[in-house]
Amino acid sequence: SAEYGAKPGSDITFALAKAWNDSCASLSASKAVVPSRTYKLRGASLRGPCKAPIELQAPEKDSELTMEGTWVGFKHVDMITVSGGESFDGQGAFAWSQNNCSKSKHCSGSANLRFDFVTNSTIKDVTSLNSKNFHVHVYGCNNVTFQHVHVTAPGDNKNIDGIHIGKSTGINITHTYIGTGDDCVSIGDGNNQIAVTNVTCGPGHGISIGSLGRYDNEESLAGIIVKNYTLTNTQNGVRVKTWPNSPVATAASDIHFEDIIMVNTRLPFNNPIVIDQLYCPYKKCDNLPPSEVKINDVIFKNIKGSSATALSLKIVCSSGSPCENVELADWSQRNSYLSIFKRQANNFWPDQGSYLRYILRDASSLDLRRERTNVLGDYKLNQNPNGVSSTFKQNEHNQVKN
Repeated sequence: SAEYGAKPGSDITFALAKAWNDSCASLSASKAVVPSRTYKLRGASLRGPCKAPIELQAPEKDSELTMEGTWVGFKHVDMITVSGGESFDGQGAFAWSQNNCSKSKHCSGSANLRFDFVTNSTIKDVTSLNSKNFHVHVYGCNNVTFQHVHVTAPGDNKNIDGIHIGKSTGINITHTYIGTGDDCVSIGDGNNQIAVTNVTCGPGHGISIGSLGRYDNEESLAGIIVKNYTLTNTQNGVRVKTWPNSPVATAASDIHFEDIIMVNTRLPFNNPIVIDQLYCPYKKCDNLPPSEVKINDVIFKNIKGSSATALSLKIVCSSGSPCENVELADWSQRNSYLSIFKRQANNFWPDQGSYLRYILRDASSLDLRRERTNVLGDYKLNQNPNGVSSTFKQNEHNQVKN
């Protein structure tokens, strides 16, 4: 505030540090208030532990913010540390009522925290509450770690991703809890070497690679690992999703999902394990050209839990750029009501006349691979140790279903 010398257009590096330190030393809960203006900030290390909780509170209306799409932003900063147990309350309830995110691509609202072109930095022990849009938006960053971050918002708001990452390298999200109304973690185009480990998600829509293939400035992504990830009360599990009619050809490769637990207590898992290259939430994509995002080298390993719906595995690849080298191993899904799951797979290989062998060797191993035999599916039921098998013929959509 002004008492610390925070004037519009001025450098508030020392003023912010002083205000933070005073708030952190307070024995009672306090708020650090930064007036709605544009300031210069050469660097900031907001450190704890503090003696009492600190809350930074946003205005209810986006019109009161000076940075479009962002409440608290860090840009072109090296070696910043944001920590200390503070909460960023975006007061998003008003914005959620104004948005139409479920039916339109036009979805306004500011992110609670945005990091643009930030390098060699750490964000830890912070809480994001009720963001108007993405809670944490990461873009063009390198070597940034998010640790012990808490994200909390109602599960019925739309397009409020927990942490969204775009065009970044070396991002680590670890030991973090996310509960929100959309993807807990969404990984967009242009990302490389992203690690999401020891994260609990729920409520929300699970974790998504994508959506990809929608804009003409998109770049390929590679080197994504999601490990030790627990999903509770989520609508989906782990997904890779791309749009049809891609304006530019890109690739999504070297994607690894491992040690995933899905705990189904209230909401059904509509899509526990998904590759969807016909992603179109607005239902206006009929008769469009196929996706030009090439998906290859994807591993789903040791995914366990329950599904309240029969469809536990859905792989719908592009007919224009079919998937390659997709593997499922140590996989076990138990349906809450049924003992046999529906599975769907199509467009795996460049030649739609080729065939796919679809093998469930036992209760914990499933491989999808190209075969030369004239069989689309070779399927062994879990319940029969002697190996009861069924053969599926290729249909006009190049699909296999049981």
